[in-house]
Amino acid sequence: MPGAGVLILAGGEATRLPGKLALDAGAEPLLARVYRNVSAGRETWLSIKAALPPNLDALLPAPAVVDRWNMRGPLGGMLSAMPRMRSRWIFAVAGDAPLVDASLIEALCAARQAGDEAVVPVREREGRLQPEPLAALYDRLAFVREGFPVLRSGRGALKLVLERLRTRTFRAPDSNLFTNVNAFTNINTPADYARFCAGKAPQSSGDVFKGEA
Repeated sequence: MPGAGVLILAGGEATRLPGKLALDAGAEPLLARVYRNVSAGRETWLSIKAALPPNLDALLPAPAVVDRWNMRGPLGGMLSAMPRMRSRWIFAVAGDAPLVDASLIEALCAARQAGDEAVVPVREREGRLQPEPLAALYDRLAFVREGFPVLRSGRGALKLVLERLRTRTFRAPDSNLFTNVNAFTNINTPADYARFCAGKAPQSSGDVFKGEA
């Protein structure tokens, strides 16, 4: 299939770690690292809540869309940007996930089958499979179709959209698929950032994946 586009979600409130997307993540700001990890050769857009600082914006040669709906979470950002994108399939990724890279996009694209409208990684946590909707592949047209009714209902949870889509879950076959076994880690708190800087994955990160789609 044609290559998937990328939507980086950078419109969160970051109340626990203000300004985190501009923090150093290895010789570059956190958001710039995420962009570099996933954007090469792909249509890439940013979802933001306000204009980025000029020094950070200069590192991100991609169109940005300001969220139309305040305080509506990732769903609002995705529905603000997706109608303006061209790619039929969109990989949505959190702007504070520095270990996700293009190998995950390629794996999800390979796992997609006819009739699917989303391919979502899952990880085992405390004996249950937990989806990772902010590192997932979406049929853009289907997401817009089903996302707006959820948004208009006043409920903004991505899981409600996934329930309306024909969603395939995906478990990575081995940890070598990613740059780190904790590929879905997010930098949410000062403690998360300190552990990341020390070369250790934050405690909220994912587990080693096993199995198949």
